[in-house]
Amino acid sequence: MQSLTLKVDSVQLSFDDRKILQDIYLECSTGEIVGLLGRNGSGKSSLLKIIFGSLVPGFKYISINDEYIVKGYINNRIAYLPQHNYLPHGIKIKNLARMLIDELFWDEFSELTIFKDHQYKTASQLSGGELRMLETLMIVYNKADFILLDEPFTHISPVQTEYFKPIIKACAKRKGIIITDHQYYNVLDVSGRNIILENGCTKPIHHIDELVTYRYLSGIK
Repeated sequence: MQSLTLKVDSVQLSFDDRKILQDIYLECSTGEIVGLLGRNGSGKSSLLKIIFGSLVPGFKYISINDEYIVKGYINNRIAYLPQHNYLPHGIKIKNLARMLIDELFWDEFSELTIFKDHQYKTASQLSGGELRMLETLMIVYNKADFILLDEPFTHISPVQTEYFKPIIKACAKRKGIIITDHQYYNVLDVSGRNIILENGCTKPIHHIDELVTYRYLSGIK
């Protein structure tokens, strides 16, 4: 399988003349998980939306293997798990999964207990945690080469979180994953490399002590 590299460079985003993102550089290759950290309001979700293509900034340069990408979602190059629920309520989970899951991994996905238990239900029949797990799994097993996960751990239980982590790590062997979550310790547990958003700029994190230097840990309650 050909290795692919997603590059995000020179992103500029402002709201009401306030600069949100201004000095951005991020790389993610297939086979790795990159953690994206930052305090509330630092622009993490906005950056993921820009990479996916649902938010248009003042400027951006996004490429996969140096091929410029206008919208990440076109041709299923990039898949995005938003913070909010995205599955429609009137369609059975099995039918939705068939539309989203890569056929190469259908057998693997369809053997997951949570899918087998709920495949004939609709989103409205699931608890919040069950729905969040299935939505995340459908993104992780998506056809896209790159996966963006926004707060995958926040709305599920600790037991569900531990169930998820090995699945995310296994899928990262064939995809590139960028993950952000307020539960930074869960991000650090699955990521192989981390960056932090600070004052609109991306900074590489080489050691957890740097999270204190950038005042990230002290900002967590």
